[in-house]
Amino acid sequence: MSYDDDDWHQAAGPTVFAPFGAEHWDSPHLGPAGWGINFRVPDLDGMVAQLRAAGVVVDVDPELYPNGRFAQLADPEGNPVQLWEPHLLA
Repeated sequence: MSYDDDDWHQAAGPTVFAPFGAEHWDSPHLGPAGWGINFRVPDLDGMVAQLRAAGVVVDVDPELYPNGRFAQLADPEGNPVQLWEPHLLA
């Protein structure tokens, strides 16, 4: 990487950095250090297919929540990662 590299630009949509309260610290979505990361994806099924093709274990939550769909996996160090496909209102 150098200063000549293009900047990264996020697609339009929500970005949130928010702490969880102590009542959520035992959540399976948080790692041993008490944190987790969630990536917004435009096509959850497509992303899951790519990850599984690469040998990554991904669990897709079957429930459709008011704010979208979710899937869970772990990074190479075992930290939890959540994928989120937002529910788009027509």
